[in-house]
Amino acid sequence: MLQYLKLGGSLITEKELPYTPRAGILRQAATEVRAYLTSHPGEKLIIGHGSGSFGHTSAARYKTKMGVSGPTGWLGYAQVCRDARALNQLVLDALLAAGVPAVSFPPSATVRCAGGEITAWDTTAITQALANDLVPLIFGDTVLDDQLGGTICSTEDLFLHLSKSLPPARVLLAGIEPAVWADFPARQVKLAVIHASESLNANNKISGSIFTDVTGGMAAKVQKMAALVQQYPKCEVLLFSGIAPGAILAALSGNYPGTAILP
Repeated sequence: MLQYLKLGGSLITEKELPYTPRAGILRQAATEVRAYLTSHPGEKLIIGHGSGSFGHTSAARYKTKMGVSGPTGWLGYAQVCRDARALNQLVLDALLAAGVPAVSFPPSATVRCAGGEITAWDTTAITQALANDLVPLIFGDTVLDDQLGGTICSTEDLFLHLSKSLPPARVLLAGIEPAVWADFPARQVKLAVIHASESLNANNKISGSIFTDVTGGMAAKVQKMAALVQQYPKCEVLLFSGIAPGAILAALSGNYPGTAILP
């Protein structure tokens, strides 16, 4: 079975504090991934992570998501790429320290877009890595764009495109919220299930993030994962909190709370 796991930027960084990782959460998540792989030999896993207070800080400054042009814009593109890569190194270091055979595949090196949509991505190396029991690590990153010059692909963008060649049985998005809220930011009414067949554009109860998130926050996550479920109705998608010890291990094992996105 192949699973996708995203370690959200809100989970692994202090999103309100620029360039501040949550080292303890990173170690905890890596340890739980290792525990799952040890107890489930032969299972396949692709890990993605958000940029949190690293890439989103510089991306918001330069508005890289909207397109890139001119010397200042391209300098910003390079800085966003550097910041995303800096957090990726911290995630990779934590996984390797825990004994997870993770290998990073920076999207900026292989993904191309047009108008913000992924048009090309040679995933042969990722497929070969999985065949050799490695854990591919991808992340929200800058990418070149035939129409915009450059833009940013979120982990959800990458998961959605990657699923075309490597369909997952389960997609797990670990953040800080225990579920999707119908009344965010009041946080009184949880949505246990969201049906992908419903019109998400009409559901104005699902809002974005209270922190800087240039890729759209919760609403964008739900919309993109709903599109994935519509393509692969047998795929399970769950949004949950990865903060509590054991939460990520439980989710990988199929025993979890949170919000499920169903066909």
